[in-house]
Formats: sequence, structure tokens, C-alpha cells
Amino acid sequence: MNSGFLSRVALRRDAAVQAIAALLVPQGEGRQHGAAHHLLWTLFGDTPDRRRDFLWRQTEPAHFMVLSAREPVDTHGLFDIESRTFAPVLKEGDHLRFLLRANATVDRKVPGRARSQRHDIVMDALHRIPPGQRAQARDEVVPPVIAAWLARQGVRSGFCPDADTLNVESCDMLRVPRVRETGAATFGVVDMTGELRVTDPVLFMSALLGGYGRARAFGCGLMLIRRAR
Repeated sequence: MNSGFLSRVALRRDAAVQAIAALLVPQGEGRQHGAAHHLLWTLFGDTPDRRRDFLWRQTEPAHFMVLSAREPVDTHGLFDIESRTFAPVLKEGDHLRFLLRANATVDRKVPGRARSQRHDIVMDALHRIPPGQRAQARDEVVPPVIAAWLARQGVRSGFCPDADTLNVESCDMLRVPRVRETGAATFGVVDMTGELRVTDPVLFMSALLGGYGRARAFGCGLMLIRRAR
């Protein structure tokens, strides 16, 4: 797959939809992401066995950017949607600006266990620092850890990030309530911007449409790009 659809999706403002807006867009970022996880499925879940083939990020409550293999279809009349074909013409050496929200993780071997254990990369790095020094060291630790993670993504995804332009805008933990279970799904979310150079256009396009990192069902993994000046 080398093309898709990029869409702006917003909950409609008419009275019928706004009457149930509090149910569709609850208070709290974690609850909103949990609700959107299900809500956006209404645009793509046409069959019971359909697998998720779209990425999304919330830009503000009830407003989303969505990158999908299929054009979204609003069968319930809940959204205003602006869609366009996403098929950028890229070549090796192209320089692009990017915006990415990612759940970045690393797998660590656990002695005595066959399976590795997954860790948030920031928490994994901070764990090596004495507890009393972690808050002070955080600003120094986060940028190189994120830069190294992004470079690894680039090696297998057809791009080379420019470390000098990388800006980590935020690094937080998101708690998303579980619908059928007690507790919440908790994971790290990093917002970053910067520039990159395309090294393999075909591989890069495939990776863009597939997403980066984990928690893609909860609004992570979508990289937005534009030409660098």
C-alpha cells in the first residue's frame, strides 16, 4: 500500500449531536482517548472481522487527524469530515518537516523468562538514575533517548532524522480507562517535531501508513509531514 486518505474529522456542532456530546467526548484526556478509540471505529468498522487500518491523533477535544487505508464513511451522521488522497510524491534525499505523537518503548530481556518485557523508553532510562535525582535529570535524559529511538525507527522505515532539529514538546503518561476491565491502560506519550531526510521512499510511505511505536489504537503513531523549507 503506497497511498491512503488524510482526513480532518470533527464532531458535528448541530443540536442532535451536541445533545450526546458529553457521552462521546468525556472530561479528561485519558477518557477522551478511550472514547475516541471506539468512536472513530464507526467510520471504518464496516464488518465484524475488520482489522484496524487507520491512525489518528486528537488535535483538540472532538477534533482529529486521521490517516487511513480507506476513506472514512460516516454512516451515523456524527462528524464533519474533510478527506483528501494521501499519496505524496517522494524521492530519496527529500527533506521533510514532521510532527509525531508516539508511545515509544523498548524490550528488555528478563532473566529466567522466555519473553522480553516492554518498557517505556523514558521510564527505562530514568530507572537507571537514583530516585532523588530523576526529576532534575529528566530534561537532560529525555531528548537523547527520544533521538536514539527515532533514529532506530528511521533505519527500518526509510528515513534519517536530523537530530539538531528534533524538539521534544511534551513527555507525559496517559491513563485510559478500560471498558470491560478494572483499572486503566497506562502508557507514555511523547510529542515531537523536527526534520528528516527520506532514504527509501517506498519503505517510508509504507511505514507512514502503518504508524510508529505502540498504542496506535489510542491516538499514537501518526506522523504528519510537509516539505521542509
